[in-house]
Amino acid sequence: MIGVFGGTFDPPHVGHLVLADEAAWALSLSKVLWVVTGEPPHKPEQPITSVEHRIQMVALSIRGDSRFELSRTEVDRPGPHFAAETLELLTASQPDEAWAYVMGEDSLIDLPNWHRPARLVDLCHSIAVLRRPMVESNLTQLERQVPGLAAKLRLLDVPLVDVSARDIRRRVQEGLPFRYLVPGGVAEYIREHQLYL
Repeated sequence: MIGVFGGTFDPPHVGHLVLADEAAWALSLSKVLWVVTGEPPHKPEQPITSVEHRIQMVALSIRGDSRFELSRTEVDRPGPHFAAETLELLTASQPDEAWAYVMGEDSLIDLPNWHRPARLVDLCHSIAVLRRPMVESNLTQLERQVPGLAAKLRLLDVPLVDVSARDIRRRVQEGLPFRYLVPGGVAEYIREHQLYL
């Protein structure tokens, strides 16, 4: 089974690595595809760093871990990009493969508002969700809104890494330390390309 870990990754941080690692272990995934979102439909007003910078930062983040692979599935086609369409493309390219979608609990709560959520659930063998202590999801209500979801959910209790891409961008802009909030090489890349200033 292959994990699909989609995100803006602006920038990728240690919390992303912990989630991908825990999902790979808990679901015995053969690999985790890091799918960089080119044009996130849920962030239309938010300025996004160029996709090529984000791809380079993800590549730096996952180098050295053979289970992790960068995917350009959403980058090499016109946007906006939706998870259901991404899973359709991946399934068409590898029809005999089983897929696990990896997300945070905050995303799970919002899943009924996603584009074609029932189709996404239908295409997945499992949906791995990182539990968050400050987020409370109502699984009964979610199942009513997206039938079939509950049977595929795998709730993961993983070490809490209280870091966000938004906070890292703020710290860079304010000249605060951020080196150990991002994977090796990413801090240097951010400085070299003067991102988030």
